[in-house]
Amino acid sequence: MSDTRNVIIIGSGPAGLTAAIYAARANLAPMVFEGLQPGGQLTITTDVENYPGFPDGIMGPELMDVMRKQAERFGSEHQFEYVDSVDTSERPFKVTVGETTYKTHTLIIATGASARWLGLPNEENFQGHGLSTCATCDGFFFRDKEILVVGGGDSAMEEAHFLTRFASRVRLVHRKDHFRASKIMQDRALSNPKIEVVWNKQIVEYKSEDGKVISGAVLEDTVTGEKTEVKADGIFLAIGHIPNTGFLGGQITTDDHGYILLTDNTRTNVEGVFACGDVADTRYRQAITAAGNGCQAAMDAEKWLEDQGVGH
Repeated sequence: MSDTRNVIIIGSGPAGLTAAIYAARANLAPMVFEGLQPGGQLTITTDVENYPGFPDGIMGPELMDVMRKQAERFGSEHQFEYVDSVDTSERPFKVTVGETTYKTHTLIIATGASARWLGLPNEENFQGHGLSTCATCDGFFFRDKEILVVGGGDSAMEEAHFLTRFASRVRLVHRKDHFRASKIMQDRALSNPKIEVVWNKQIVEYKSEDGKVISGAVLEDTVTGEKTEVKADGIFLAIGHIPNTGFLGGQITTDDHGYILLTDNTRTNVEGVFACGDVADTRYRQAITAAGNGCQAAMDAEKWLEDQGVGH
């Protein structure tokens, strides 16, 4: 067997694992580097109710486990390690993991984007227990509840507006006295009777009556420093995402925020390198769109290998 892989997939969320299923079924024997948080953002999501095929919902980690098993059934190989760097300057491409370098004809990047968090104590413990970064994922669980949304950009306006479909009251907490969101998004949020804006405030502490589920927060006035405690059944952070593209070393073209720019469907600026899921998606960021994207990347990689007459 050649020591050069047909395809290496970096990332293990719905995009990476779906790419692995399709690449494995195409007999490409993909190697998947899953990182230290296999399953991506879905591993910090509790109930996933909007993924087709699960009428009663499914736990995020469980969904990722069954996807991985499906890929392994067809011959994918999984390593629970971080990729330190890649070299796409010559073919075959090189992927460096610790002291080991792997060679591959094609590369599928599915490393996702990590939501920005506030970095407060116990934050990880509350994720999925009243604390969320995705309104479309978790809004349904807050019917007739009181919610805080943190942020001042378009995504914060969008999340707040969306959450009014479920919540009895949405308070939009922003650390300044003006939003950076576009005028149209501000108008939509400010004209919604269910949304109340809390200016010049930032969350400095999460509150929980039982130590497990969010029950409120401590807000600090960014002008006076005064602190007040507010009750809330849920807190949604909408302060942006950070695409996981640092390891690429600038070899793959990205936008100003670090998201991979695609030239045609899943193709990047480097021939033979493909990207899928949230690492290249600034709009949808859903498990189902990432999975569909992963399928496309694997099929594009297979076609590319065929056209080049390499692999298999």
